[in-house]
Amino acid sequence: MEQVGVKRKVREGTVVSDKMNKTVVVAVESLVRHPIYGRTMRRTKRYKAHDEENECRTGDVVRIEETRPLSKEKRWRVIEIIRRGEK
Repeated sequence: MEQVGVKRKVREGTVVSDKMNKTVVVAVESLVRHPIYGRTMRRTKRYKAHDEENECRTGDVVRIEETRPLSKEKRWRVIEIIRRGEK
């Protein structure tokens, strides 16, 4: 399935919503330096990711991979669940 020589972007984040069918919203946090003041800031970006088996739950830490467009906003898919969230 994977093409030879294609390096896809991979991110790790926390599932913040699993209300949709076969789709989860993953919040990915990154630390960036402020361009003027130099202070480290926490930036959060939310990605919609494809979850074929509907196995992800809110609070899970997952690894997502960039893929072809699957819908209007969905361009990522869940590769694996790294850690289950507390219920």
